[in-house]
Amino acid sequence: MSDPKADYKDTVFLPKTDFPMKAGLANKEPAILERWQKIGLYEKLREARDGNEKFIFHDGPPYANGNIHIGHSLNKTLKDLVVRSQNLRGKDAPFVPGWDCHGLPIEWKIEEQYRKKKRNKDEVPASEFRAECREYADNWVNVQREEFKRLGVLAQWDKPYLTMDYGAEAVIVTELLKFAEAGQLYRGAKPVMWSPVEKTALAEAEVEYEDITSTQIDVAFEIDKCPLAPELEGARAVIWTTTPWTIPVNQALAYGADVEYTLYEITTHVEAPGLSGKRFLIAHDLYELFKGRVEKLVRNLPSAGDWPSDQPIVEFDDHLFDNSEHDGGFFNIKGSQLAGATAKHPMADKFPDSEFYTKPRPFLDGSSFVTTDAGTGLVHMSPDHGEDDFDLCKANGINPVFAVDAGGQYREDWPWLPLTGSVINKKFVGSDGPICSDLREAGGLLSASDDFQHSYPHSWRSKAKIIYRCTPQWFVPMDSDLTHLPAKTPQEKGWESEGGAVDLSDETLCASPSLREVALDEIRNKVRFVPERGRRRLESMVEGRPDWVLSRQRAWGVPIALYVNRKSGEYLNDPAVNARIIAAFKTGGADAWFNADHQEFLGSDHALDDYEVITDILDVWFDSGCTHSFVLESGKWPDHQSPADLYLEGSDQHRGWFQSSLLESCGSRGHAPYKAVLTHGMTLDKNGKKMSKSLGNTLDPKKIIDVQGADILRLWAASVDYTEDHRIGDEIIKGVTDSYRKLRNTFRYMLGGLGDFTDAERVAVADMPELERYILHRLAEVDAELKQHVNDFAFGPYMRTLNAFAQEDLSAFFFDIRKDCLYCDAPDDPKRMAYRTVMDILFHALTRYIAPVLVFTAEEIWQGRFPDEEDSIHLKLWPEVDARWTDADLAGKWQQIRDAREQVTEAIEPLRREKTIRSSLEAEVIYPMTDLPIDSDEFAELAIVARITDGADIAVTKTDNHKCGRCWRLLPEVEEDGALCGRCAKVLA
Repeated sequence: MSDPKADYKDTVFLPKTDFPMKAGLANKEPAILERWQKIGLYEKLREARDGNEKFIFHDGPPYANGNIHIGHSLNKTLKDLVVRSQNLRGKDAPFVPGWDCHGLPIEWKIEEQYRKKKRNKDEVPASEFRAECREYADNWVNVQREEFKRLGVLAQWDKPYLTMDYGAEAVIVTELLKFAEAGQLYRGAKPVMWSPVEKTALAEAEVEYEDITSTQIDVAFEIDKCPLAPELEGARAVIWTTTPWTIPVNQALAYGADVEYTLYEITTHVEAPGLSGKRFLIAHDLYELFKGRVEKLVRNLPSAGDWPSDQPIVEFDDHLFDNSEHDGGFFNIKGSQLAGATAKHPMADKFPDSEFYTKPRPFLDGSSFVTTDAGTGLVHMSPDHGEDDFDLCKANGINPVFAVDAGGQYREDWPWLPLTGSVINKKFVGSDGPICSDLREAGGLLSASDDFQHSYPHSWRSKAKIIYRCTPQWFVPMDSDLTHLPAKTPQEKGWESEGGAVDLSDETLCASPSLREVALDEIRNKVRFVPERGRRRLESMVEGRPDWVLSRQRAWGVPIALYVNRKSGEYLNDPAVNARIIAAFKTGGADAWFNADHQEFLGSDHALDDYEVITDILDVWFDSGCTHSFVLESGKWPDHQSPADLYLEGSDQHRGWFQSSLLESCGSRGHAPYKAVLTHGMTLDKNGKKMSKSLGNTLDPKKIIDVQGADILRLWAASVDYTEDHRIGDEIIKGVTDSYRKLRNTFRYMLGGLGDFTDAERVAVADMPELERYILHRLAEVDAELKQHVNDFAFGPYMRTLNAFAQEDLSAFFFDIRKDCLYCDAPDDPKRMAYRTVMDILFHALTRYIAPVLVFTAEEIWQGRFPDEEDSIHLKLWPEVDARWTDADLAGKWQQIRDAREQVTEAIEPLRREKTIRSSLEAEVIYPMTDLPIDSDEFAELAIVARITDGADIAVTKTDNHKCGRCWRLLPEVEEDGALCGRCAKVLA
């Protein structure tokens, strides 16, 4: 007979483990990193996967400029998750990291250092300046490398790619010369986005948009000729613009052929020079907006005095013509009747000796872009400062005049003298500035206000407003035939008639495809996009983009290594010359061009005096667009191949690296450099705002790592919906830490429960109880889900599936039920052995499942059970989960039991809150057992209650049973508190 006063705690098989509940990641992780470095983990993994199916991820290069930020942390963690999960699935998935090292941001930093030292960049030898840029980039490469390693990213850190390596620079210039030799380069003058502060052209990816307040003006151009509507002669055509500084270089006016225009005569009740008695032509649909702007101007004139606010100060009378039918009656004119008309520049009378200002401004058909959404329905054309302006004027024989220099100033010889030396990069001269003042004096200013709010492009680096400026630049044409590529048949192009037969009536279908066509075909039909909406985003950008501007007017980068004939204007296309240039770059990098004996490059067939040496450098997006060539194809990394299976970057790279890589590869190879593109959103602060140092809402990843550990940051990155913009903040990190703690405790329980487990204890699945077989069924289901999530790069769903299984299926259900079995059954009890067998299977599976995410914790867990200094969880393969464990009938039965168990738990909870009972073991439950597929004793064990009896409704009371002194269950067989139940007595016997 048992002794009710005996202490049986030493007879219970409690879990034993040295694995601590408190993680202490910030202190442990550096030691784990050091061990990985010591054993050469990356190299070991490459050896282990050698010969397997390849998965080639190509790392988009971050810029070597400053410490990593939280966006870098998300980006690099996602990349690491992809590569690690593919390696876990058994593929040979190398990871070569890289850096973008050329370009304006680094130059800008060196120039800042010069300014602090009061040095003039232009007085520093170019070779010295470039050397300082190289040193600066190299320093930040090393800093960022250590920061990425601390994040737990496993990569070939000792052999990264750098765009400034000589070999890379040689490949970049080789790719450029491929375009040149194929005739896919030209030098032309076009308006490009220009930074007057940095004095260079910018790519779209180097531009960010900010809301600003600008000056808006209405300007009158007197019509001096209108053959199709002579009644308009002497009237004023009105344009509206938010760029007053472009008025001096106006060369034409654009109309919409189908737009209906109305002629209004204005009468003002106060003195308003240039308005009263004049007739003005605007789009009929924009009358109210125009009227409002004019009234605002007049009321602000000194002559307005105290004119009553409730009385109109301006009156508009419309003048109808009988030369255009409208709804059966008479209406003003269609825009098409402005064909052949001309107008005077509003400043023509101020500069009567200027040929530029006195020549008539023609009206041109701009139907493709003239709208009646805003303005006046007439658009002023300045081919120097607008893409539509340039294209329309060029088509009509009107050329730009290049009035504004690289620093955003009007040339000193420009006729509008008040603007000479005026910096216009601040964009708007203001309603009281020299332009508006002169227009007002000339009677050409109809309205002006400094209150127009809109989004405007700024330089990403200097944060200054940019302008469109027409300058000679080097371009890759988007719509010229790629004759050097294999011609595609109409079927390959996808051009088919509705009946399925190929329509050959258009001969252009058989022509070589253009760069735009090839790129769009790859986007639409070849490349996988994750998420799918990225396809349309990139497609729309390529559909509408202008020719690719390759040139930059800076010093730090790969030069456009071309010679241009001084007479013909054509660049030299000599393969022998190109070969000598490439060979020099291989040994001396880009400096070989700037330090070259160019006659030596040209050889004996060409005289240097006949050629202009181009000193522009390449857009850094061309540099990074070539990385597929020197990383995937050069042979420097022999475990790589082309095209890559995946590119992964932020959504801003649709206009950046995704696009430049696509265009470079399509132009030189005829296909995309990637099979799939994964896009993640931007990381915002806790309130959903864009992070900015000026706002003080940034979150330093180093601080998170130093306090909570890198695994916490990695778990956050794996848990967010990266396909959308997402948030991070202290409370969010706290929630991630709580989730981590639950996972850690699950593994701690398993480590303790498996402390002395051996294969001798293993039980065949067929011999296991139903509960164990049900859990294996759930494991098989989860395994299939996780595999699919890996294939879909869906890490948020991956972690949700894994967390739900660990917490709901295991901790709150399976482990909760079987802990009594683990603690109190005899070591050789078949049920306990089956439980531990399943726990071992779960341990091997879950440790591998979390390994790509919680890289340090997974290693700590694995080494906690299988200590081996030369081994690592990250060398293991995906767990072997038998699909035959799936049992739908068994799953249906146990789901019914789980639902019933949950009902019991909910019924007990009020008594726990009231402290009527402290533990579910004290509860006796009445439950309708009729349809439940187990008996009441089994259900009581599963529900962890004292007893369950059948009844119509659920009811809970406190049991009168006594508690077993060893297992603490309250059972009828226990005679008094502290005595033993039959099971415990048998075990101790």
